[in-house]
Amino acid sequence: MSYGNHGSSLRDLPRLRASRRKRVSSYDRTGGNEDRLTVEAGTTVTLADIEGPGSINHIWCTVALPLKDVPDAVDVDYLRRLVLKITWDDQEHPSVLVPLGDFFGMGHAKTANFVSAPLQMSPQDGKSFNSWFHMPFASRAKVELISELSAEPVFFYYYVDYELFDSAAEDLGYFHAQWRRERPTDGVPQGTQSNREYQVEGINDTGDGNYVILDAEGRGHYVGCVLNIRNLRETSDWNWYGEGDDMIFIDGEPFPPSLHGTGTEDYFNTAWCPTQTYHAPYHGITMPGGDNWSGEISLYRFHVEDPITFTESIRVTIEHGHANKRSDDFSSVAFWYQTLPHKPFELAPVAERLPFPPPSPRA
Repeated sequence: MSYGNHGSSLRDLPRLRASRRKRVSSYDRTGGNEDRLTVEAGTTVTLADIEGPGSINHIWCTVALPLKDVPDAVDVDYLRRLVLKITWDDQEHPSVLVPLGDFFGMGHAKTANFVSAPLQMSPQDGKSFNSWFHMPFASRAKVELISELSAEPVFFYYYVDYELFDSAAEDLGYFHAQWRRERPTDGVPQGTQSNREYQVEGINDTGDGNYVILDAEGRGHYVGCVLNIRNLRETSDWNWYGEGDDMIFIDGEPFPPSLHGTGTEDYFNTAWCPTQTYHAPYHGITMPGGDNWSGEISLYRFHVEDPITFTESIRVTIEHGHANKRSDDFSSVAFWYQTLPHKPFELAPVAERLPFPPPSPRA
C-alpha cells in the first residue's frame, strides 16, 4: 500500500483505496466546546507531528484576534504576523515558511470569500481557510504555527487531514511554499517621460531587474503563485500597475527564456487591465484595487493542469510594470514540488512583512 495511482476527480472516486485516513485537530480533549488553541504572542505551537509514509491532503483553519475590538489593539495585521511552517522528513530547513493569510491565497493581511481548486477562503468574509494541495512525505511531517504578534493572543481552530501508507513512493516530490517581497520594486523615476512612455514604452531584453517569485534548485515542478501588489504611484493619469511580462527561466537557460509572456494580466489569465474580482479553479483576482487601480491588488495562478517542470533549477520572474519602470509594493507566494534537500530560504522579519501603510491624504 503506497500513494498509488489515484487522482482526485469524480471519475476516480469509485476506485477503492487501502490507505488509513487520519486527522489532527484542535478539538477540546475534555469533551467540551473549547475547540481551539490559544496561541500566545511570541510562541510556536505544533499543529501536527505525523510519522509516515503519508500525505497531508487537506488543511482547514480559522483564526480570531480576541482583542481586535479593544481600543488601541496593535496586532490587527495578524495574518502577516502568523506564519505557517512545514518541515518534511526531519530536514534541517522547512519547505513551507509563509505568513498565514498569504499561504491561503490572499495578501495584504486581508480576507475575502473566494474559490479556487487548491485554495479557498470561505464565508463569513473569507475567515475560513482551506488548502487541498496534496503533500506526500516519506517519514515525518511537522506542521507548526509561529506567532510573531507583538502582544496579543489568537484563537486558532484547525484540521490537518492526512492518509498513511505502508510504503513511500520514490517518484513523488515534496510540497514547498515560499513568501517574498520587494517594497518598493526597483523602478525608475518618471521624470520627463509622458505617461504613455512611462507605462508602456521602453526595452527589457535581458530579464534583469524582474521581480523574482521563485528561485529554486533541484528537480521538480512549479505549480503556481499568489501575487500581491500595492499601487504606490499617486496620480490622476492612467495608473495601471501591470504590463509586466512573466519570464520563467528553466535549468539556467539564457534570455529569452522558454516561457516568456505578454503582460501581468495575461499571465494571470485575464485581459485588458481588469478592474473586477473574479475566481476560477486555476486563476483569479481576489482584490482588484480601487479607482484607477489604486491601493491593494491580489491575484492567483495555479499550474495544476500545466505544471512547469525543471531538472536542475527554476527562476520564476515578472516585470514590475513594462521594462521594470514601476516602483510598487510586490509580494508573493510560490508553490512548487521538488526533491529534497532544497535550496534553503528565509522569511523576512515581521517588520518587513507588514502591509504597506496607506498613503497620506493629499494636502
